[in-house]
Amino acid sequence: MTKSTYSGYIRTPHYYETDQMGIVHHSNYIRWFEEARVQLLDYLDCSYKEIEEAGIIIPVLDVSCQYKGMIHFGDTIRIDISIHSYTGTRLTFDYTIYPAEGTTILTTGTSSHCFLSAETKRLIRLKKTHPEIHQIFEDYYEQTAN
Repeated sequence: MTKSTYSGYIRTPHYYETDQMGIVHHSNYIRWFEEARVQLLDYLDCSYKEIEEAGIIIPVLDVSCQYKGMIHFGDTIRIDISIHSYTGTRLTFDYTIYPAEGTTILTTGTSSHCFLSAETKRLIRLKKTHPEIHQIFEDYYEQTAN
């Protein structure tokens, strides 16, 4: 069963995430991408905990972030996340940050991952080793790919 498109991760920056001017420090965005990714997997009924319990780890291979506008303490933002590419062994997410009630792009980014056996630390092909998890990623990729 294919789920509807994820509506985005809503977040309000904490004071400690800002600099003296009340602007969110650049180091926090990567952490926010991870929070959005974890929430997306929960939404897809395929949590990180369940993935790890299935003997799979998903290391980050690459991450990028492009800052287009400032986010301040007190702002509420929405992080939209889609699957840019999925091969069964590798996965790339796209992130776009907007004001929660707006359309101005504040930040964009990507993160690339692979799937490894937790036991052997070797690359696995989800379609072969965990077809139910593969199908979740495949369905969402088809739904959100640009």
